[in-house]
Amino acid sequence: MGPVLGDLSSAAIGRATIFTARVVGGGSLLAFAAFLALGPVRLVDLGAGPTGALVVDAALSAAFFVQHSGMVRRPFQRRLERLVPGPYHGAVYAIASGIALFAVIGLWQPTGVVVLGIGPPWRWLLRGLVVVAAGVFVWGIRALGSFDGLGERPIRAHLAGRALGEPRLAIRGPYRWCRHPLYTAVLLMIWTNPDLTADRLLFNVFWSLWMVVATVLEERDLVAAFGDDYRAYQRAVPMLLPRPWPGWRRDPLSG
Repeated sequence: MGPVLGDLSSAAIGRATIFTARVVGGGSLLAFAAFLALGPVRLVDLGAGPTGALVVDAALSAAFFVQHSGMVRRPFQRRLERLVPGPYHGAVYAIASGIALFAVIGLWQPTGVVVLGIGPPWRWLLRGLVVVAAGVFVWGIRALGSFDGLGERPIRAHLAGRALGEPRLAIRGPYRWCRHPLYTAVLLMIWTNPDLTADRLLFNVFWSLWMVVATVLEERDLVAAFGDDYRAYQRAVPMLLPRPWPGWRRDPLSG
């Protein structure tokens, strides 16, 4: 009875972890997309004035940056291994990131101080660019093929008793124009809101700078994982600002 109950318990924990990652991690991404496109909504009023609101918003942003970038670093992963089995790390990361992102969205304090407001027809052009950015983001996800942003695949493989294959460097779709099209799409969403308030300007600057720094850190991990293949890709394709033509015309690395 012991092993059977153990298997059932492991399966239940695995399913519960996957479900939580979908609800918290996936739900936070949908809420964040609405936050970018439509602007913040004051869900919790902390009673701070414009200056205090900016301090709160900066602190929320910094907390998310530390969580999101810190948890993927190898020293943290080694410490996490003592508490959580390796196959669960991706889902735990998605859950923690979702909680941090929901905190940003839910506690964000709008200042009400308008820096710049853009009216028609440029307003509708900017709104159209948001749709374009969303399309690029979806295209980038589909181009990855085996994208597992919520960490489900390692858990399923672990419960099934099979090993995951080694990751392969595949360059297709928008990845032929720039190395990080998902980040490029998010940056476009960040800067195309036509209503620029003081808190939105803080958000735009802080989050843009963080995304550049996070991309550089991620590049180091990718070079460590793929070596000379990724270095050749770096030389051929820009990091965030796409060229008008594809820098990678064929895909010998994808098999």
